[in-house]
Amino acid sequence: MPFRRTVIVGAAFLLVFGPGLLADAGSGPAAAVRAAPKTTPGTGGAAPAFKLEQWPAPTPAPSAPAWVPRTFTVLASGDVLLHSGLWQNFAPLFRDVAPVVRAADLAICHLETPVGRPGGPFSGYPIFSVPPQIAPALRNTGYDACSTASNHSLDGGAAGIDRTLDALDAVGISHTGTARSAAEAARPTIYDVDGVRVGHVSFTFSFNGLVEPKDKPWLANELDVAALLRQAHNAKAAGAEFVIASIHWGTEYSHEPNAQQRAVARQVLRSPDVDLILGHHAHVVQPFERIGSKWVAYGLGNHVSGQDFSLDTRDGTMARFTVAEVAPGRFQVARAEALPTWMLLGSGPARVLDAARCAANPRNSAALRRDCQASRRRTAGHVSGRAAPGLVVER
Repeated sequence: MPFRRTVIVGAAFLLVFGPGLLADAGSGPAAAVRAAPKTTPGTGGAAPAFKLEQWPAPTPAPSAPAWVPRTFTVLASGDVLLHSGLWQNFAPLFRDVAPVVRAADLAICHLETPVGRPGGPFSGYPIFSVPPQIAPALRNTGYDACSTASNHSLDGGAAGIDRTLDALDAVGISHTGTARSAAEAARPTIYDVDGVRVGHVSFTFSFNGLVEPKDKPWLANELDVAALLRQAHNAKAAGAEFVIASIHWGTEYSHEPNAQQRAVARQVLRSPDVDLILGHHAHVVQPFERIGSKWVAYGLGNHVSGQDFSLDTRDGTMARFTVAEVAPGRFQVARAEALPTWMLLGSGPARVLDAARCAANPRNSAALRRDCQASRRRTAGHVSGRAAPGLVVER
């Protein structure tokens, strides 16, 4: 509660000098206060006149400003996994989800694959080198930042990392997880989100057998809890008020988080330096879980992907968290939401669809509405599979 400090000086005058002194004062707040001449005992003479100038009126201490809690929203999506069938036309790819992405205060993508030279050649699985035009497509969709540490980070070597980060820089998308220099790797990534400083770190459990060059061990962040927490602590020390960890982990095509995911999530969220975990890699949706007052989304599935061998690999979810200031400078997730998505493949351009909106849109075919509704139901079941009290699934 705001408080005011009041300084009282009138009572002091009354106690020290008596009521007669104040009665002789002139009018007005700035008038001098004079004492009447007194006769000095035993001399018959007048004592020197005593003059007291009134002190200036004290300036009241300013009231402490009322604390107004701040809030912001974070939206994060799953793997941007660019198989060759998605390269022909990026324009329609994200169009359906763009309104949701743009509405967030901070929108974070996970760019799993490094980019190649503008004219190619390009390649898909197992060694990716994708068109750099993905960067402006992500920016036009509304993404502010991307995590880039994944098992494919080293597919193009140092040159691939350089091209990827250069492409993101060129369109104004921030990034973390890979670096072009030791200095860049050591510098905390902090976003200004409507006046709140949000830190972001990104790590991956694997590089698919590839090894960072010995002279460039900072190219990509390999998952180590101590290293992750050091980076998060450095972000907090640099002024971050809320820190997000993006972690590439888990067992492919498994909806359940594995032992490493569960153990790492608890170790990381016990730290005061990490406030939220966003998970990637499994290519299917995994649960959300609240651990204490913090949240982990173990796996957001594929955001865009050409994996059409399973309905589950075409399901994804966008996680939206409302973050509130619970004390000055201290933030935590106040609301967690899962927004299911459906990857439309087949005839026509590939598109990632907002599943709930797709299912409710009467302009869509009955078959497409059924597919989107079925996707939404599958995702709702998977994201709620663990301790996720309060999780809201878009319907």
